Amino acid sequence: MNNWDEDSITMAVAAARDCLGAAERGAVRSVLLVSGTLPFAERLNAGVVAGALDLDESAAAFDLTGSQTAALSGFAQAAALAAGSSGPVLLTAADVRKTRAASSSELDYGDGAAAFLLGKDQPIAEILAQTAITVDFIDHFRLAGQDIDYHWEERWVRDEGIGKIMPRAIAQALSESGVEAAKVDRFIFPSTFAKIDVQLAKKCGIPAEAVVANLSDQVGDTGVAHGLLLLAQVLETATTGQVIVLAQFGSGGQVLVLRVTGQIKSFKPRLGVSGWLDRGVIENSYTRFLVYKDQLQVERGMRGEQDKKTALTTAYRHRRALLGLVAGRCKITGQVHYPPSRYSYTQGAPALDTQEPYPLAERLGTVLSWSAEFLSFHLSPPHQYGQIDFDGGGRILMDFTDVAQGDIATGTRVEMVFRVKDTDEVRGFKRYFWKATPVPAQPAAPVQA
Repeated sequence: MNNWDEDSITMAVAAARDCLGAAERGAVRSVLLVSGTLPFAERLNAGVVAGALDLDESAAAFDLTGSQTAALSGFAQAAALAAGSSGPVLLTAADVRKTRAASSSELDYGDGAAAFLLGKDQPIAEILAQTAITVDFIDHFRLAGQDIDYHWEERWVRDEGIGKIMPRAIAQALSESGVEAAKVDRFIFPSTFAKIDVQLAKKCGIPAEAVVANLSDQVGDTGVAHGLLLLAQVLETATTGQVIVLAQFGSGGQVLVLRVTGQIKSFKPRLGVSGWLDRGVIENSYTRFLVYKDQLQVERGMRGEQDKKTALTTAYRHRRALLGLVAGRCKITGQVHYPPSRYSYTQGAPALDTQEPYPLAERLGTVLSWSAEFLSFHLSPPHQYGQIDFDGGGRILMDFTDVAQGDIATGTRVEMVFRVKDTDEVRGFKRYFWKATPVPAQPAAPVQA
């Protein structure tokens, strides 16, 4: 499950940061966000992702939604954009879905995100074929304005939908790619139906050992992001020449066929799927789960009644500082100022227009001072915040997240994460900012005998 301050935008940012190196960001020409749970119906959600990543404002941004196959539709669009672009295209996919309490969907669903960089230079995998079959087969639906999916009967979906549509789509993709079914090395088919991936592989002539485990016991089904999430995990251990087939069912079906190139030998994600799974924390409180999913209203008290209206004019003027966490570094003194301004307020040496942009989001910091208090309302009490000194300069008062009581102390090393700051429930607006979270401890080195 996601934390209370995470949604499809923040999770897409986290996946994109894992995918991108700092040096690659300036070259990105487009960014796509695919999600069935976009936070804003009328605001470019991918534009928020681009701002948080501090991409060049000349980069185009697109939102995609509408089906469980939307991520593969996004993959096709990103590949087409990259083929005709002077730089790479960033594809992100994320879902944070709601369910009814005690429903089967509550047991099946998970929250997750994935990101890929598509381009022409030194790819770790090449596209052999991508095909689609469009059929208005309704296995589940959700009307605009509704939060919860309505699912049709499982046997009908399995036998008439997946069992008849997907073999056609897979056969078409293999035919166009020139790959025999028996030569497929890894087969990905995300579904909540047990063993349906094995059954589908057998029906298509794909070896049973090629079927990729769907991580249902670790993260659940993460919606539109799940196929790309599994693909990212497969690429962590892929070898040169392997053929990967990713198939997705929804309003018909789509299939992607890839061949791993020799560049895979130099590929190493920042954390990767396995690294994020290692960071996971088990949540044992069902009440907390319901609260974080906004399914249970809790008492906030008088201190939780404040108006959280966002000044959109101020948010625009300081958009790079707020979304990208970009400070200003004085070219004369070298001191870092946040928020940045035209004036460098170094004591005894004021200066005008001497600051240049100085990004902080990818820098580590150290807790200088901190507080943990129960007086104000907070969804994850106590409310923990403190002064952070950044490596290389700069100091900001920040909230802490993904922490329990006792996790923060003076001297704690922290890293930055992009999260929901708060929500204006009167006007229906979410405000985003960066928070600090402890740097995970490195596993101890094995003792040499």
